[in-house]
Amino acid sequence: MRILHLSDTHLERTDAPNRHGVDATDSLRLMLAELRHQRGVDAIVVTGDLANDGAVEAYTILREMVGDLARRLGGTPVFYTTGNHDEREAFGKVLGSGHLAADGTDRVVSAAFPAEFGCAAVSDVDGYRFITLDSLVPGKVYGELGRAQLDWLRTELRTPSENGTVLAFHHPPLALDVPSQRAFGLRNPRELADAIRGGDVRAVLTGHYHLQLFGFLEATPVWVTPGIVNRIDLTTPYGTERAVRGASASLVELGGETGPMFHTFHARDPRAHETVYQLDAEQTRSIIERHAPAAQGK
Repeated sequence: MRILHLSDTHLERTDAPNRHGVDATDSLRLMLAELRHQRGVDAIVVTGDLANDGAVEAYTILREMVGDLARRLGGTPVFYTTGNHDEREAFGKVLGSGHLAADGTDRVVSAAFPAEFGCAAVSDVDGYRFITLDSLVPGKVYGELGRAQLDWLRTELRTPSENGTVLAFHHPPLALDVPSQRAFGLRNPRELADAIRGGDVRAVLTGHYHLQLFGFLEATPVWVTPGIVNRIDLTTPYGTERAVRGASASLVELGGETGPMFHTFHARDPRAHETVYQLDAEQTRSIIERHAPAAQGK
């Protein structure tokens, strides 16, 4: 199973100003152009923050651009999840369940969408089960998987899949010792661990941090793919934040003697590594205090 994993496209309406001076559509175009030579790709997964302002037009642009790559790769299915910048109604209007065939039609097997806990769905590719979850908390930067959604996930995992399950959502259930990651990741990783324990989840795919990161949720591998619109550079002093230009994506390989394996691609960009924005410690702390839960924002 070979999966192209993208995240954090942050597309805008065509009449919207560029975010921090970066053309998000152009960043995505550069990355997709680099990926067109990949072979044997079985699925494409895009883990949230698809549209920067939740605009229907942005989702439409994304569906067409990624769908074009999917068709070039031989008809690869595409799986989308929500992120904190997304808007559920607009997501559903354009992307349906989030599980699309290369031609843009919905290919979902079962879905809990629309439901009280958002956009979550299940479908299969070559004996692998793909489950997308919705960690969006409207108006918040951090994520959470509610009890109803986790109960639904437990029910789905009671029946093993032939080759195992790929779980995809936006907010990582792990973090480095980075204040913004600790404040804005998934709020309830222990509850997720309880829900998947004993199941057949082969990998958890997430985004949100705009950098690559690997770890485990108990015994389950967790991969955080870097962002398309920009990436976060952790060489700055502790407590500060710097974003730089450079679209990136990942290849995830499951199965075989050495799987899972994770590889990162970087788009060729003549302006790569230029600073997009930089926040000092006071600015970073202020953002965390405004947007994080009280217990994590102190």
